[in-house]
Amino acid sequence: MKTNFDFLMPSVNFFGPGVIEKIGDRAKMLNMKKPLIVTDAFLEKVENGPVAQTLTSLEAAGVDYVVFNGVEPNPKVRNIQAAKKLYLESGCDSIITVGGGSAHDTGKGTGIILTNGDDITTLAGIETLENPLPPLMAVNTTAGTGSELTRHCVITNEETHLKFVVVSWRNIPLVSFNDPLLMLDVPAKLTAATGMDAFVQAIEPYVSTNRNPITDGQCLQAIKLIEGSLREAVANGHNVEARTAMVEAEMLAGMAFNNADLGYVHAMAHQLGGQYDAPHGVCCALLLPVVEEFNIISDPERFKELAVAMGENVDGLSTRDAAELAIKAMRQMADDVGIPRSIKAIGAKPEDFELMAENALKDGNAFSNPRKATKAQIVELFQKAYDAE
Repeated sequence: MKTNFDFLMPSVNFFGPGVIEKIGDRAKMLNMKKPLIVTDAFLEKVENGPVAQTLTSLEAAGVDYVVFNGVEPNPKVRNIQAAKKLYLESGCDSIITVGGGSAHDTGKGTGIILTNGDDITTLAGIETLENPLPPLMAVNTTAGTGSELTRHCVITNEETHLKFVVVSWRNIPLVSFNDPLLMLDVPAKLTAATGMDAFVQAIEPYVSTNRNPITDGQCLQAIKLIEGSLREAVANGHNVEARTAMVEAEMLAGMAFNNADLGYVHAMAHQLGGQYDAPHGVCCALLLPVVEEFNIISDPERFKELAVAMGENVDGLSTRDAAELAIKAMRQMADDVGIPRSIKAIGAKPEDFELMAENALKDGNAFSNPRKATKAQIVELFQKAYDAE
């Protein structure tokens, strides 16, 4: 555990029912004259949805805007290039993202190539950005990725099918908005996928080699909140209490991994998502129990603590047996919210495992995993996730 560390998060974070109304005034305070609204075509069409409410608030504050609705799941290089083109043609001066992780990553990626060079593939890695992005705010609509809070920008190179990460403090939005009322109509499958992403993002930092006392507390509280609310949010999306708890959890998990980093679950999930264009949260959920079972020997006591946070009774058990209950609880959560057990469900093919394993070990999230693996071991983990029943 680190004793000397920095701690990164947006300077202002608005949380709670109705906070979307504040976005116009905050844009005005930041001197945004004409922000590019980065979102997807579906959200733009929702009557009185997150985009409509964002635009209403901006109009009330007298802030002009232009809408880019070309966000795709697992955002591609072509998406950020199209957004940059519209930004320049329209004379924009700032960016507001509205959506989940894909919208936030697209907005960050757009900002990166506006100020740091057009070829974002050359900027993959940690703290590669020399110049600040245009002013950026994030309106979040899913309780999952934490991207509205973090320094991570994940983009897919559509030519190679590889996901890559640009990690920089310059990517952190100046302001984030988490309004649980914007999430009431999120479908159950998306709620499950994004919620499992938050679950993973609370677990991986807790066992990360870069963890610290602050992130430990955030992880444990996030896990407890998710244990108590994700199933309810999936079962009844209009349960405001469950939605609110999930937003609290994803914010805590986002702050935690923004500072303690992640591990092999995300490093491998990026390969699945890039190769098969599969939902990120589902990829993470499919890999979570397999990878963490591999990781147990690095610190069984810490996995025992995870089991307790997940509500497991560890009285009278050895440390190792208690640690195993954490893996059981991870599988149970995924089962309960309808996540399949095998990566066959997203079209994974064993002939791709060698290349994906090689690239997973190069992923920026791999270096903080608590147990170091060889390429052959990563291939074995992919195979185990493939054979899971």
